[in-house]
Amino acid sequence: MDHPPLLDIFIGFDPREVVAYHVLCQSILERSSRPVRFTPINLANLRPIFDRPTSPLQSTEFSFSRFLTPYLSDYAGWSLFLDCDMVARADIADLFALADDRYAVMVCKHDYTPKGEAKFLDQTQTRYAKKNWSSVMLLNNARCRALTPQYAESATGLELHQFRWLAGDHEIGDLPLEWNWLVGEYDFNPSARLAHFTLGGPWFRDHAACDYADEWRAVEGRAMRAKGKSAD
Repeated sequence: MDHPPLLDIFIGFDPREVVAYHVLCQSILERSSRPVRFTPINLANLRPIFDRPTSPLQSTEFSFSRFLTPYLSDYAGWSLFLDCDMVARADIADLFALADDRYAVMVCKHDYTPKGEAKFLDQTQTRYAKKNWSSVMLLNNARCRALTPQYAESATGLELHQFRWLAGDHEIGDLPLEWNWLVGEYDFNPSARLAHFTLGGPWFRDHAACDYADEWRAVEGRAMRAKGKSAD
């Protein structure tokens, strides 16, 4: 496929993990060989089009609003959605290069059972088929027109996260697991391209020593750095 010059990246934003959002952006900026455009999926900015009541089962504010990505992209081109609790370890342009027009969406097809009963901040760890598939989605927006704001507001969590808005699983393409490497669920992998702190990241005290934590903190340090004289 021909690639447009700009890579559109939508990232889930949760007020409890503000630092995670900005560090992920920094890690992408440092490695991307092409210009990128970030759009936070932030509920506070979406109220005019999306005002779904919070479910006790959702662990982040963007559990359902992530599915607005095609709508916010005007159902055109390819867009990438990412959970915020990640750090990029490779060029994000390499992920976009995997886009295949045969598919409506492309994901890492995890086949695992979560090890624990809770996630970060003691959130319940729910178990269901296609768990974590929607945390990294490369979306062929023109083929995702079923994802209207009205549908995203009214569909069940399983209908959304299990991709029941598609005609079938044949519309879901495969991405290598390295593009959504589940920290704490999978063993350390030096080839992981997106490390996903799905159980909680280094910004939480209980996960300060998890795999890839030192890399995340190094990116955080660079994101917070400012050179020159401070203003009085």
